Amino acid sequence: MSAVPNLPEPIHQNGTLEHDLDAVLDQALPKTKRIDSPTQAGFSTASSNNASSTGFKLHDTVIENQRPLKVIVVGAGYSGIYHGIRIPERLRNVDLTIYDKNAGVGGTWFENRYPGCACDIPSHSYQYSFNPNPNWSSMYSPAPEIQAYLASTVKKYSVDRFIKLQHEIKSCNWDANTSKWKVKVKKLDTDEEFEDTSDVLIMARGGLNHIAWPQIDGLRSFKGEIMHSAAWNQDYDFTNKRIGIIGSGSSAIQIIPSLQRLPKTQLSCFIRSRTWISPPFGQAIQDELGMDGFTFSEEQRKKFQSDPDHFHAFRMKLEEGGNEIHALTIKGTEMQKGAQKHFEENMKQRLAKKPEIYEWIKPNFAPGCRRLTPGPGFLEALVEDNVSFIRDRIARIEDEGIVTEDGKLHEIDVLVCATGFHTGAPPPFPVTGIDGVELTQHWDQRATSYLSLATDAFPNLFMMLGPNSAIGSGSLTMMIESVGDYVIKCIRKIQKENIYSMVVKSSRVADFLAYSDAYFKNTVFMDECKSWYRKGDIVTGLWPGSTLHCIEALRSPRWEDFEYGYAEEVNQMAWLGNGWSTNQLEGRDLAFYLMPQFQQVPVSPLPEDNGEFKTRAWSQ
Repeated sequence: MSAVPNLPEPIHQNGTLEHDLDAVLDQALPKTKRIDSPTQAGFSTASSNNASSTGFKLHDTVIENQRPLKVIVVGAGYSGIYHGIRIPERLRNVDLTIYDKNAGVGGTWFENRYPGCACDIPSHSYQYSFNPNPNWSSMYSPAPEIQAYLASTVKKYSVDRFIKLQHEIKSCNWDANTSKWKVKVKKLDTDEEFEDTSDVLIMARGGLNHIAWPQIDGLRSFKGEIMHSAAWNQDYDFTNKRIGIIGSGSSAIQIIPSLQRLPKTQLSCFIRSRTWISPPFGQAIQDELGMDGFTFSEEQRKKFQSDPDHFHAFRMKLEEGGNEIHALTIKGTEMQKGAQKHFEENMKQRLAKKPEIYEWIKPNFAPGCRRLTPGPGFLEALVEDNVSFIRDRIARIEDEGIVTEDGKLHEIDVLVCATGFHTGAPPPFPVTGIDGVELTQHWDQRATSYLSLATDAFPNLFMMLGPNSAIGSGSLTMMIESVGDYVIKCIRKIQKENIYSMVVKSSRVADFLAYSDAYFKNTVFMDECKSWYRKGDIVTGLWPGSTLHCIEALRSPRWEDFEYGYAEEVNQMAWLGNGWSTNQLEGRDLAFYLMPQFQQVPVSPLPEDNGEFKTRAWSQ
């Protein structure tokens, strides 16, 4: 008898089962036939619905048809775009909205437009693993090119249908009565404000958008032009100007050589923090490719386009190179010692014209304590005649320029503050969780998280690039993809099991922090240096391990680390639906499990010898 109610029996020819599947289906169930409901197939839930002993009634829907959810994502950079790709791919019945305050997608790559702004890790490592770009112009591509890549990714995967630009989040409040987030939004083009609600809230703002201005007396008294590296005035003409630059981080390292090359400029660089400038990442691969400088030739780009195997091998070498230097972050390793010696020799050579600068800038901490930056052209710019390297502490800023503690006034026409961002800080808008606790209050002493992606007291809230999320070595975009995959698994659980509130246990947050603190004790990140990685003697910015460690840690969620609030169901198995699958009702493949793409075929005679499983043990 048929396993599906009221469907024709398999057709037998001469007493044997007909093996021509198409013929069977043509006679038994026409391909155009669609069963819109179990009732149409002759199946009734009446007997179950009258089960008065429990009061439980079947949900008259297929098992795949989980309850509708609204998901709001804040930010349309790498993280937000990733959710716009994967959520519609992996989930159903999800109403997705991605809000971004900017007029275009790309997050920090839309906002940062200072001269020389570029990725400081190889471009081919700073892209989605599934959407490689063979056309990067440079090993360190400029910001407009990265933003264009993200915009093209949005178009390619139709993410723009979910994105609402020029929509600024004003506040997010958890409503315990409805188990929903109430999100106040402002349309920047009309100043209209409205409230949206969501079951799940994902903060995908990244860590590089809350500008940190220097705390210097008299900053606003300066009469000339003032700009921050993340709020650049693209209309300002720097030609023939006296330029003051404060900072020695990644943005300053890129800005200084760009402005130094402009006609008739005079730079005063106020640099207090010592820093290691590393040789270019991927230098060995550049040498292998015969690259002259950092730009890919047209011939090399065409080779990447026309020869997928060559392009894949190049990407593999680049990723392997980034992952194999993890030992550099551990104190006392041979790699760490060798790196320091190599960096010293490289910096001395590049600063040979003014060797005193090497003594001023050379750190007394290990390479990696501060973020390593290759800084093409930075050291070379410092030794040029139109650049002054100023070590004295800034006392104040006056209307004509900067006064250092030695009493000297450095007259300038324009002041550039390359002073970075408030990293690891709460969003610049109120986020209120259980019992009215605000995230700023919750993180008053320390930005806390569980695996970087959630924090206690804030149900159904997930974070991309939250506390302890950056990578000391390896690929940041793989971290983004891994966290995104984890969050989507959480959304699936919330949806499937009729969960209305999912919040990580405070004890698990404490455990993760204790683990992180123990891990970092043996790393270079605890050396005496000033870094956005740290708040005092606590590392709050980095994942406690390597990129590969992170990918594995986030692969399989530990559901027992969370607390749940369920819908008021008599039976927690209501998610099973009515016993039917959508494939049966929508004319889809009824034996999909035999298709090669849905099978994992073991090797014989020893399945454990499967090369893929040796590389990465199987896990859900």
